[in-house]
Amino acid sequence: MQKQRILVVDDEEDITDLISYNLKRENFDVNIAHTGEDSIEKALQLLPSLIVLDLMLPGIDGLETCKILKQKNKTKKIPIIMLTAKSEENDIISGLELGADDYITKPFNPKILVARIKTILRRTKKTDEDQEIIERANFIVNVAGREISYSDRIINVTFSEFEIFKLLISNPGRVFSRLQIMQSARGDESYIVTERAIDVQIVNLRKKLKDGGKFIKTVRGAGYKFQE
Repeated sequence: MQKQRILVVDDEEDITDLISYNLKRENFDVNIAHTGEDSIEKALQLLPSLIVLDLMLPGIDGLETCKILKQKNKTKKIPIIMLTAKSEENDIISGLELGADDYITKPFNPKILVARIKTILRRTKKTDEDQEIIERANFIVNVAGREISYSDRIINVTFSEFEIFKLLISNPGRVFSRLQIMQSARGDESYIVTERAIDVQIVNLRKKLKDGGKFIKTVRGAGYKFQE
């Protein structure tokens, strides 16, 4: 079985060495980049299964790198986990708005990072058994292909946005709290730094869905639901 490739981007060698060591122990193929420019080049060449991206980089910083990768057709669907020494809400929100799928702050437990990576890869893996198609309110959600279309228009979404929308549209009328949405999108290993992180994902989804965004309803004090 071919190893899954992870691209680790950080300008601190001790950090990349630590992450690389723990990922290789779990049988991942690991590639390293120390700058944003180098990471973009390697991502386009290697097409990794996932990218661990530090936000504080020399030259092109992590946020700009994330933006560039999410704009390119070859790399826009590659999941990105942000890695940063900053735990401030604005950094997390900015990364999520640019299309990052998850985040973890320094100092971090390598086992938690590996668990996050495994969770995302497990949920993005296509299997022959997973052929579910959800059709509702002019939406077609191809679970195996991880594709959303609305009125014959393909909607480009991130990993987390897809998981959130799949949860809501699969359970029309049911209200989900932000905690439930976070756990569904990121797995049991996830934790919430701020509720606004989920709110940002919902705002992004509504923008991308355009007219279809009206079906995602806010339930004040409770959470969100899909309602025709």
